[in-house]
Amino acid sequence: FTGTWDEAKLWLDLGLYIGITGIVTFSRKAENVKEVAMKVPIDRMLVETDAPYLAPVPHRGRRNEPSFLLFIVRTISELRKMPWEEVGEITCQNAIDLFGLSGKLPRES
Repeated sequence: FTGTWDEAKLWLDLGLYIGITGIVTFSRKAENVKEVAMKVPIDRMLVETDAPYLAPVPHRGRRNEPSFLLFIVRTISELRKMPWEEVGEITCQNAIDLFGLSGKLPRES
């Protein structure tokens, strides 16, 4: 998602999820994405790499790959002032729920 918060609200009102990419890690031209990442309900957020494009900082300009999700999750956690592990767990569970994947995330005992 690269739109404004007002646009994101319209999609959320339709029951959709909002996907946040590596753009959220950029220092310039990322204001809209950062605002959305801070405001979208966490239970309606997904994280994605958009591979092979839009690699997050510090890999910007190189080929993007799924292992870079952690940089996106960490940036969102800083913006939301949440532990990155919690952002990762919630957004992973959101993907499981949205795509009807079997199972739940393993929980530490």
